[in-house]
Order: sequence, then structure tokens, then C-alpha cells
Amino acid sequence: MPPTTVKKRQRPRAAVNQVTASYRIADELWAVLQPLLPVHRNSHRFGGGRPRVPDRQCADAIFYVLRTGCQWGALDATDLCRRSTAHDRFQEWEAAGVFLKLWQAGVDKFAELQGINWGWLSMDGAMTKAPLGGEKNRAQSHGSGQKRGQA
Repeated sequence: MPPTTVKKRQRPRAAVNQVTASYRIADELWAVLQPLLPVHRNSHRFGGGRPRVPDRQCADAIFYVLRTGCQWGALDATDLCRRSTAHDRFQEWEAAGVFLKLWQAGVDKFAELQGINWGWLSMDGAMTKAPLGGEKNRAQSHGSGQKRGQA
């Protein structure tokens, strides 16, 4: 009797693979982003471990999530990279201040190309209590006064 081989089940990729190609970051953006990324040090105790997913591939996945608003779990149906890898890298880069530095580089580039009039700025917001909000010093309401089914 020949030994039976068990086929490893592979998760089928969704039909969105062609769509994700349009969400890959441009070479110009990668040229700005790459120097801002922290240098990776292998923390495996024996110096081995799985090969690291390239930063460019993780950046494609991160910006795909940020641009589409999809959940991290939706990355598993794409050919970009695994959700856990992309989310871990996102947290690592956020802690290192990569996205703030990228935003600052974008503002500097825009100021260089278009010019920003820093003398005219406007800010709007309110961080105060409502004028008639006050403390509630009345008895708690016990419903709307109508019994169920009388609406």
C-alpha cells in the first residue's frame, strides 16, 4: 500500500491582486521613505530566524491599508504581505517616528515647490465646557413617562 501524501492546504488568493498593484508606492516616495526607516538588527539569539520581509513590501501593505481604510486582516487576501508582519512593522515605524518624519519631509518639499505662507495660519477648535452645561443637580429621570407600547 503506497503511503498517502497529505496536500498542504494553501489559502486561495483573492481576485484583488490586480487591484493592489495600483496601490504600490511610487519609486519617488520610496526614495524619501527608505532613509527614514530604522536599521534592523537581528534579535534572534542564534542569529538565525526567518528571512525578514523586505521593507518596501511592508510599506506597500501599510499604505494600502491607510489609503483604502481596510482592516489589517484583509491583507491576507492580497499578495502584498501578511497582516501580522505589516502591523508589526507599522508599530515599529510609528514608535521610531518614521511617519512624522515623512510628513515633515513632505511639508518641506511642498514649501520648496509651492511655497507656504507661514505668516498666515488659521486654527479652529474649542476645548471648553458648554456655557450652559453646568453640573446636574436634579433627580435622575425614570424614563420618558410613556409605558412600553404606547408610542
